[in-house]
Amino acid sequence: MDRAEGFAPVYGAGSRVLILGSFPSVKSRAVGFYYGNPQNRFWRTVCGFFGEEVPCGVAEKKEFLFRRRIALWDVVTSCEIQGSADASIRGEEVADLGEVVAKSGVSRILCNGNKSYSVLEKNFPQLLPITKKLSSTSPANPRFSAEEWYAALEEAFED
Repeated sequence: MDRAEGFAPVYGAGSRVLILGSFPSVKSRAVGFYYGNPQNRFWRTVCGFFGEEVPCGVAEKKEFLFRRRIALWDVVTSCEIQGSADASIRGEEVADLGEVVAKSGVSRILCNGNKSYSVLEKNFPQLLPITKKLSSTSPANPRFSAEEWYAALEEAFED
């Protein structure tokens, strides 16, 4: 297995919700940004919640995230991984989630799937009260629920 590197976090001082994935897929690593596999339901779901079209490029996706006050990161920043399989992750380096929470206005964390939640739970138990585990947007997940995501986003952004 080869060692792979993830991406830097995307967040700003105004970010309210951190969406936390596990680790970028092979396709995401190839395009150099989060959820780069067109079959992944992440962008369609989150943009759909806001009634927007999916932005085309990385700069446009970042602009969407900042405008909608969403922070985006993966809980694993570096690891050995076979393909895109979360189950094959070994020797992981864990993200410093405390840094993003402290430097932003994040008050809610939405975990995109079981792996991101289990790593957060193990390494950052103090963040569990503001964390919700959601079904993975991965095309490999047959139990994905857009309704679950919409409800969690609605709750996270209500004032």
